[in-house]
Amino acid sequence: MKKSIVKVTAAVFLLSQLLSIGGELQDNTASAAAAASTSTKPAAVMTDNLFKYGLKKDIELPATVTADGFSYTLEKIMIYETKSAAAQALIKKYGFTGTENQKYFIWTKITIVNNSTGTVQFNYKDLNEKWRFIFGEEALVSMPGKYAEKVNNTEALWSWSLAPGKKLTSYQGYTYSGQFNKFYVFLKIKNSKSYLDVVEK
Repeated sequence: MKKSIVKVTAAVFLLSQLLSIGGELQDNTASAAAAASTSTKPAAVMTDNLFKYGLKKDIELPATVTADGFSYTLEKIMIYETKSAAAQALIKKYGFTGTENQKYFIWTKITIVNNSTGTVQFNYKDLNEKWRFIFGEEALVSMPGKYAEKVNNTEALWSWSLAPGKKLTSYQGYTYSGQFNKFYVFLKIKNSKSYLDVVEK
């Protein structure tokens, strides 16, 4: 009888030690995980490479300009030499035209929102460009030949139409061969004009 009590007591003691060690390991693992989660910082999202061309931003992207209830937000802008691999990959993928004799290819991510009372569009019904990029000279919008007839394409924008209350996020390509002296977006909707000064020199 005494032997069995001793055995049970020893077993209970051993079990308590194992639980204690297990609990300590769990606590250590949790602490390590917590430390790792606090020490890991999200990677910074690169929204532009304007600095590469001597342009120091006055504002950070994304940035929005509004005219007559219509808003244009520049989310990202990357400037590439047209002959670079990055530019050529985009040009070939979407069939951008008019790039051959241009020094730079500019790739942008944008969001447009129509909070006006009427439809705003760029197509055969209205060929007036609603926004322009000025770096000293004007950059020219390049047509993505493979998607030129697709309205509101979210990969490479050309023809688009937004009814009141609608929004669209997409990408646009530009060509440019001038100097980078400044950078602003000129927005014109009907008779309303606005400017978004990204870089002033």
